[in-house]
Amino acid sequence: MSASLVDLPSDDLSGCSNVCASTVGTPADKDLQRSEGLARLVLTGSARGTRIVDLFERCPIRIMFPGIRGAPIEEAVVVNTAGGIAGGDRLESSVTVLANASVTVTSQAAERVYRALSEPALIATRLKLCQAAKLAWLPQETIVYNGARMRRNTEVELSAGVEMLALEWLVLGRAAHGEEIVNGQIIDGWQVKLDGRLIWADCFRAIGDVFPRLRTPVLLADFKAIGTLIYFGPDAEAVVQFMRALAPQLPCHCVTTIVSGLVIARLAARDAAELKAGLREILLNFDRTRAEVPFRLPKMWSC
Repeated sequence: MSASLVDLPSDDLSGCSNVCASTVGTPADKDLQRSEGLARLVLTGSARGTRIVDLFERCPIRIMFPGIRGAPIEEAVVVNTAGGIAGGDRLESSVTVLANASVTVTSQAAERVYRALSEPALIATRLKLCQAAKLAWLPQETIVYNGARMRRNTEVELSAGVEMLALEWLVLGRAAHGEEIVNGQIIDGWQVKLDGRLIWADCFRAIGDVFPRLRTPVLLADFKAIGTLIYFGPDAEAVVQFMRALAPQLPCHCVTTIVSGLVIARLAARDAAELKAGLREILLNFDRTRAEVPFRLPKMWSC
């Protein structure tokens, strides 16, 4: 049963006026329904292979484990059931790999960050490796729409004796739409610690009037897909030489250096397809140099 306005007390009419005024005014992301997803995964090694110690999920984030029932875990897939990221969303994911565990973690598909009204989406990733653990963090690309606002931070905690390969990559605009990024906000940061000591920090930051200048030769020129691939492990020097030898054969640009024992590769391409082809080539060749480790092309990249 509904009441007419004449039946409402004057106080209620005043409140109604305020609500109506805010509704017809400029909307904000905080006024709309937004996602607050959380996923936590803890793995450990055992005589039968890698197994789950703890798994927690809060919609819209899910973690799936494709494979044969009863077989050891080799690959975990992070799924955003919301189908994309909107302004004001908060998504947190953490992966802890304990003694002797070995796993590849990827995403189901490319992530999309939609145009925001006012608030940035907050994306937090925490990776922790302990005691001879091995982790390959290899999500698929993040596509940033024009007008999108995102703050992503990737924190990594390492201990001596572990081995890790970690990737994050961005695609600026939708190629099929001929989209150019002319406004918005992108803040994409890394912090890597070894035994509690910060060994590397980095941040890509583009806000407001910076976007039109990204096309200049001193910044991104004609590159619309960029990525950072880092490696930590006992073969750091060999990995640097491997990456530098492979770079001329790649369909994308790639430069590699080493800082505090951490190998850092920067990649850039004109579009997502070029960069993905380059990453595929790196991972396929990386896999051939090792046996029984998770540093290989994720199965989901071929689906």
